Amino acid sequence: MTPANIPLLRTTGRMAEAAIEKPSYQGPAFLSYGFRPFFLCAALFAGVAVPAWILLLTGAGDSAFLYAPRDWHVHEMLFGFLPAVITGFLLTAIPNWTERPPLRGMPLLLLLTLWLAGRLVIAVPWPTPLVSAVVDGAFLVVLAAIVWREIAIGKAWDRSPIGVLISLYAGANMLFHVLALKGAETDLPERMALALIMMLLTLIGGRVTPSFTGDYMVQQGMTEQPPPFSRFDGASIVLVAIAAVAWAVQPQAMATGWILAAAGLANLVRLSRWRGWLIWREPLVLILHLGYGWLALSLMALGGAILGLGMQTANAVHALTTGAVGVMTLAVMTRASLGHTGRPLHAGLMTVFIYILVNLGAILRVFGPAIGLPTNVMLGVAAVAWSGAYLLFAVIYGPLLSRPSIDE
Repeated sequence: MTPANIPLLRTTGRMAEAAIEKPSYQGPAFLSYGFRPFFLCAALFAGVAVPAWILLLTGAGDSAFLYAPRDWHVHEMLFGFLPAVITGFLLTAIPNWTERPPLRGMPLLLLLTLWLAGRLVIAVPWPTPLVSAVVDGAFLVVLAAIVWREIAIGKAWDRSPIGVLISLYAGANMLFHVLALKGAETDLPERMALALIMMLLTLIGGRVTPSFTGDYMVQQGMTEQPPPFSRFDGASIVLVAIAAVAWAVQPQAMATGWILAAAGLANLVRLSRWRGWLIWREPLVLILHLGYGWLALSLMALGGAILGLGMQTANAVHALTTGAVGVMTLAVMTRASLGHTGRPLHAGLMTVFIYILVNLGAILRVFGPAIGLPTNVMLGVAAVAWSGAYLLFAVIYGPLLSRPSIDE
C-alpha cells in the first residue's frame, strides 16, 4: 500500500492552512464554509446531550424520546454529534481535493437545517416514528450524495473510498432505525458505525499528526522529522481495517480480540515513530498525538476485553468514543478553526484548558470504574468535564466561526 492508495493522505494534512474565503462570496461569514456552522453546532450539541443522558441514567429526569434513553444516547453520539463534525471537516476538505467551490450560503443552511431537524424529531418525535426516522436518516444520505457529486464532477476518483465510508455510515444509521422501530437490538449498526470511526481516525489522524508535527519541527529549526509513509504504516492501517470488520461481524470471537490487540499495538508503535515527545511545547500539535494514542489504546482495550484481559467492553468502547473521538475531534476543530480564520496556529491558555477537560472526562469515564469511584459521581464528573470541553469550545471559538477571516 502506498500513500497514493489512501484517501485523505494528500492535502488533508494541510487543510487548516488553506486559504478558503473567496472574495466572490457575499453572504454571512457563518455560512461561508462548512466547518463554521457544523463545528459550532456539534460542540453545542455535545455540551447538552451528554449531561442530559447522565440525568436520565441517574434517574434525575424523564424523557419522551423516539427511542429508549440508552438508544437515544448511543444514536445521537454516533449518528448525530459525530456526523456534524465529519460534515464540517469534509465540506472544508473537499474543495481542496476537487478544486471546486465549497458548499456555502443557502445550500449549506439547508443541510444544517436537515441535521437540526434530525436532532429535533429524535428528541421530540411529534411526527410518526417512521417519519422521524426518515428525517434523521436523510442527513447522511444527502451528505453521501454531496461527496459523490463532488468526487464525480471534480474527477477526484482517488477519494472514492471516502464516499464509500460515508455511504456505509448512512446505511448503518438506516439499519439502526429499522431495528429500533422493530424493537430489536441495535448492536450491529452501532458496531458498524464504531468500525467506520476507527477507520476514519486511522486515516485522518495518521495523516494530519505526522504532517503537522513535521511542519512544527521545521518552524522550530529541528533537524528531526517524522519518517515518511512506509509499508509499516500501510500494514498498520490494513490491520485496523481487518480488526474493524471482524469486530463488527464477530465481536466475541477470540480471533477478533487478537486482531484488535495487534492493530492497537501496531498503531502505538506507529505513533511512537512520529516523535511526539519533541513537540510538547505546542499543545495544538501535541493533542493530535494524544488523540491517536487514545485510538491505539482503545483498539488494545477492545481486544483485551474480548480475550478476558483488562477492562470491560463498555469501558473499552468509551476509550474509543470519549477518548479517541473526543480528543481527536477537538484537536481538528480547534486547529481548523484557527487556520481557516487567519489566526496563528498556536493553542492559547483556554484552548489548552479545553484539551485538559476532554482528556480528564475520557480518563474518568474509561478508568473510573476500575478504581472504585462511585458510579454516579464518576459519570457526573466525567460528563461535566467532557461536555464542558465542547461548551468551552463554543464559547471561545464561536465568535471566530461567526466572523469573517481576519486575513481576507
